[in-house]
Amino acid sequence: MDFAYVFFFLTIFVAILYIFISKFKNKPLGKKRIVEIFLLTFLVLSVGIGSIWAFIGHYFLSAQVAASIGWASGNPFQQEVAFANLAIGVLGVLCYWFRGNFWTATVISSSIFLLGDSYVHIMNMFQFANYAPGNAGSVLYMDIIGPIIIIILLIVYKAMEKEAIKNSIKSLENSLKKE
Repeated sequence: MDFAYVFFFLTIFVAILYIFISKFKNKPLGKKRIVEIFLLTFLVLSVGIGSIWAFIGHYFLSAQVAASIGWASGNPFQQEVAFANLAIGVLGVLCYWFRGNFWTATVISSSIFLLGDSYVHIMNMFQFANYAPGNAGSVLYMDIIGPIIIIILLIVYKAMEKEAIKNSIKSLENSLKKE
């Protein structure tokens, strides 16, 4: 299996495992909580650990990574990409402790970066016929699929959160009317 898929499948496995453990411990698991578990797991593992892994590759194994992408090695821009990956990775890991709009900011920054990556890879395919595995393979697919998943999960989670708040307010209003 191509390594780019490892974080994706590991993320899904960990989220499902967490849900099963929660059920085993009789913790309440509504739809909102399940979406939250998947979103948090994608943010921490796929975005966080995955981006830190990309930092390690672009910084410490830059010649090998450049070769796999079909690019010349020794370009200082690769170190800039490495540190951008590190920044996004740190944001992803911090999502474990920080919630709310921090998640939104992490999804936005990660998605812009990865979708921008995919654009560059696609343009490189068309302009230079670069079909190297690191340019046109699984990395490209995950640069597109990953952001789509976390954007959808965030939108669904925010909508469910808004609905839960609305229901709580309605319930509070009803209880105040009875008094």
